[in-house]
Amino acid sequence: MFENAIKNNVLHSYFERLGYKPEESSGSKKFKIFDSFEDELNSLNNGVGLRDISDSGIFELSGKDVLDYLHRISTNSLKDLGKDYVTETIFTTEKGRIIDTATILNFDDHQLLICSNAFKDKVKSWIEKYIIMDDVKISDTKGKYSLLELLGPQAESFMMLVCGNTINEIEPNKFKSIMGEGILFNLIRIVDKSGNQKFWILCSPENSIRLVDYMINNKGIFDFNLVGEDAYNCYRIIKGIPSAPSELNDQFNPHEANLLDLVCSTKGCYIGQEVIARLETYDKVQKHLKGISFNEPISRNGQLNLFDKDGNEAGVVTSTGYSMKCGKHVGLAYVKKSVAESGSILFVKDGNGNNYQAMVENLPFRK
Repeated sequence: MFENAIKNNVLHSYFERLGYKPEESSGSKKFKIFDSFEDELNSLNNGVGLRDISDSGIFELSGKDVLDYLHRISTNSLKDLGKDYVTETIFTTEKGRIIDTATILNFDDHQLLICSNAFKDKVKSWIEKYIIMDDVKISDTKGKYSLLELLGPQAESFMMLVCGNTINEIEPNKFKSIMGEGILFNLIRIVDKSGNQKFWILCSPENSIRLVDYMINNKGIFDFNLVGEDAYNCYRIIKGIPSAPSELNDQFNPHEANLLDLVCSTKGCYIGQEVIARLETYDKVQKHLKGISFNEPISRNGQLNLFDKDGNEAGVVTSTGYSMKCGKHVGLAYVKKSVAESGSILFVKDGNGNNYQAMVENLPFRK
């Protein structure tokens, strides 16, 4: 079984050969649950969960002008990004709306750009659109890499199983090429604005299969689980992590999505800069990404619009799930500033005309 999976060179096939069944979702097959939704969510909250995010857009950029060019067309400061450093930025339209977020890895002689699966074609076209005289080339690496994500409070200790104390040599938001258990991979340590830590593993598909196989068979005392889409969706809702295409799309801007930590306000012009700066200067931000909770499960049939007690439009629900930790049905929503205070009571109408009561909550959710 193991040798055949390596020949297929695809983690997806490897999981199927282990007996896991993907489900059709948004035109593609995804592993929504591996063994148990409850166990997977518990690993994310208390142990360590492993996600396969290899379907992300992974692009290789080469040329002497790459960092300067990305610096000029996206929101964050990139031109002085050092070798082996990683940072995140946002591509925005001329109107300051979000195209997608992207993570940049600087290998010095080239860079990798990792974005969402939903908008990978759009991101590539956007980057190519503005290349005129710049020495920048972008190519899709489809099939060349696998990308794994380790989340949870035990993630760092768990990675020591594979690479030992070498993990202590990797500073926050840096990466290092590692040989662990005879397997070559790049280990990336990412720490966000709230101090939440996660690890990415970037390697060949063949080596990703060997790594996952090793982790499954050597998890020892760790609360380790493969994590499917359902458990991760609930985890990110509770954490207040926006995702493409639900929260990150061209209907919203970085202010609304709570992503101003990815916007450098001192670097000068970039595409969409004037609009984004003006929104802040003149206090024109009309809505914010908030948590929302429900007393009952709600249907995802059609757009879920929010209304206040007088029937006025108050926003839109973008993601829903159930939190065992909080013991309630939860979601993310863009809520108008006038009714965005925690504890505000709103009402949701689904595509069938059904109405539900909802309450605005601050992010991240608290138990």
